[in-house]
Amino acid sequence: RVQLVESGGGSVQAGGSLRLSCAASGFTFSTSCMGWFRQTPGKEREAVAGLFIGGGDPHYVDSVKGRFTISQDNAKSTVYLQMNSLKPEDTAMYYCAAADACSWRELPTFMIATVKTPTFGIWGQGTQVSVSS
Repeated sequence: RVQLVESGGGSVQAGGSLRLSCAASGFTFSTSCMGWFRQTPGKEREAVAGLFIGGGDPHYVDSVKGRFTISQDNAKSTVYLQMNSLKPEDTAMYYCAAADACSWRELPTFMIATVKTPTFGIWGQGTQVSVSS
């Protein structure tokens, strides 16, 4: 069964940290592009961070650079998002998404397509992150 299962969300005060996890199964993890996206009610989905499991530099939206780090554990087929120095504006539902048979060159396309096309790729159920001031 193809699925992504997120965990690790919660409520923290501004300046705090959280680590999100996304466990993948049912598809070829090693050749996948995977990313974290977030959405708040009434706003467009936003790409936060993405990487190609096979290697290469990850991509980050400017607003999280220097604060968030995306990483992977190939043995566990899991992608993480370490979020430090959290701000109230980081409050959102965070989703993990993936596209298999991807490449590092296709990573930007994956990030854009996942934002613009709700049915593109494989999606998790989401995990809520709430940051209070």
